[in-house]
Amino acid sequence: MKSLTADADPAVPDPAVQRRTAPARWALFSLALSMLLSSLGVSIANVALPTLAQAFSVPFHQVQWVVLAYLLASTVLIVSAGRMGDVWGHRRVLLAGILLFTLASLLCGVAPTLGTLIAARALQGLAAAILMALTVVLVRQAVPPEKTGSAMGLLGTMSAVGTALGPSLGGFLIAGPGWRAIFLIMVPLGLLNAVLAQRSLPRREPATGLAGPVGQGFDAWGTLVLGLTLAAYALAVTTGGGHWGRLNTALLFSACLGAGLFVWVQARVASPLIRLAALRDASLRASLGTNALVSTVMMATLVVGPFFLARALGLNPVLVGIVMSIGPLVSALSGVPAGRLVDRWGAPGGVATGLVALAAGAFALSVLPALFGVAGYVAAIALLTPGYQLFQAANNTAVMMNVPADQRGVISGLLSLSRNLGLITGASVMGAVFAWAAASHDMGTAPPDAVATGMRTTFVVAGVLMIAALAIFAATARRAVRDTRQGAR
Repeated sequence: MKSLTADADPAVPDPAVQRRTAPARWALFSLALSMLLSSLGVSIANVALPTLAQAFSVPFHQVQWVVLAYLLASTVLIVSAGRMGDVWGHRRVLLAGILLFTLASLLCGVAPTLGTLIAARALQGLAAAILMALTVVLVRQAVPPEKTGSAMGLLGTMSAVGTALGPSLGGFLIAGPGWRAIFLIMVPLGLLNAVLAQRSLPRREPATGLAGPVGQGFDAWGTLVLGLTLAAYALAVTTGGGHWGRLNTALLFSACLGAGLFVWVQARVASPLIRLAALRDASLRASLGTNALVSTVMMATLVVGPFFLARALGLNPVLVGIVMSIGPLVSALSGVPAGRLVDRWGAPGGVATGLVALAAGAFALSVLPALFGVAGYVAAIALLTPGYQLFQAANNTAVMMNVPADQRGVISGLLSLSRNLGLITGASVMGAVFAWAAASHDMGTAPPDAVATGMRTTFVVAGVLMIAALAIFAATARRAVRDTRQGAR
């Protein structure tokens, strides 16, 4: 008699494989929804700022804290959120973060005053830090290693979808039920995410964890010092409305002191938030540095693009919104294919190709829009954005593949931190480059030629930054090859 196992029809799926694959798909869907919520939380509130200023009868600079509180809170906690997952369990902490995000969304939706809304947004940002840090970690546990790149690409796609969906969904809800609906809409999404995460995420926990009181596994002092340091830096580059003053200098000096104090604390505590030995890894330092540079350049498109389209090309607000949505749309469409290319080429090839595309896209933005108008702008964005998605999928994969289980959360947090710091720095520094090149502090009334000059100069600088990122990657890759050869002798 022939063996049924040997002669099984290859077209019939193996039930054991199906049992393993189905939960992985739902787990990945849950993680993708977590990433969607964290990015939607940023983008959906931006469009509501004029409405909120009118609703609470406050000036615009006060209502801006609805966005700033979220960004600052998520940046300050991002590394600590990853470490919490390493200590208490990634799945457990992510579930707590989802529930906290849902509760904060509800509090935002019912806030009676602007101060209450800002406080609730800060709480929502703290929860978003957990979502951003731990979704990348749990991908490593939820999918096979050979599918990691595709999964990272999916997370990039969902982040782009959230960014693209926020303004349009927010505008629709504000015009209909009102501004409170932009926060309340995230409550049912959060509850759905919590149910999916509870049922589908793998229950494996880190090999090491808390064996006793909190202080034995979690670095409270390091968390406090790092949080204050990051808050000082973020405030240094965001306060002042584009004008650098004594307060900015004092905050930046405080951030530098805080960074030194943090290193001192980490070298002396029994269970440090960040193991300083990890930062001696040249590959990790290169990945974090290039990630920050890439995020700086991508933020420049969001800061400079609207002014160029409106002032230099003369588009009305509706057309500006449509053109600005093309980048996130291309990003959403290219995320999954980028991840598959990483699985096929390997992470180093994906990083290199992504950086080359980013450099080409940045230089194209400095030239093509002035020559071909909107068509040139769209063509350059269509080159830049897929490069960004390819870089993100490859860089995240390269970093997370070989990280020990008890450090995955904090390393993922460092990746998210480098991205957030790049975004904050890009909004400040690249915005300052734009204003300097245009010789105007009021870009809303600057002459079209001046805005075009600012655009050209800003993206020449952006292209140079991408060449620098490529040089960092190439130097690190050569060092890794040399070390491998020496180790083989």
